[in-house]
Amino acid sequence: MHKPHGNSLRKGRVSLPNHYYLITIVTKNREKHFTNPENATIAAHHFYHETIQKNAQTLAYVIMPDHIHWLINLHQGLSEATRKYKARVSWDLGSGIWQRGFHDHALRKEENIRETARYIIANPVRAKLVDNINDYPYWNTIWLL
Repeated sequence: MHKPHGNSLRKGRVSLPNHYYLITIVTKNREKHFTNPENATIAAHHFYHETIQKNAQTLAYVIMPDHIHWLINLHQGLSEATRKYKARVSWDLGSGIWQRGFHDHALRKEENIRETARYIIANPVRAKLVDNINDYPYWNTIWLL
């Protein structure tokens, strides 16, 4: 039986302090845990929890029904920051809701961080959840876009 490619996601993964990363974390079986406003609020709160902020500064995020996108400036330990975030959300929801692993993309020098943040928060519009991002409550960025 073929196993998910979670291990292949880790090949070549490097944690570089003071670099910018876009992280995508998916729920198990793509269950739509975050259509529940309470769950989405809990998930949003933990981007700014002190234990997470020790590892990474949250620059932008969006919580979609079955996954999250998270733009960070890494302080230390990419896998550690992600593991802590997933654990805190799961603990507060009373269930392990996440798929194993995560996808990360280290932004290159030529990639514009603010444009990446705009792209992330436009996900609900592209997914046709709302017509205007201001009508979607589960996103934030450090920049006024």
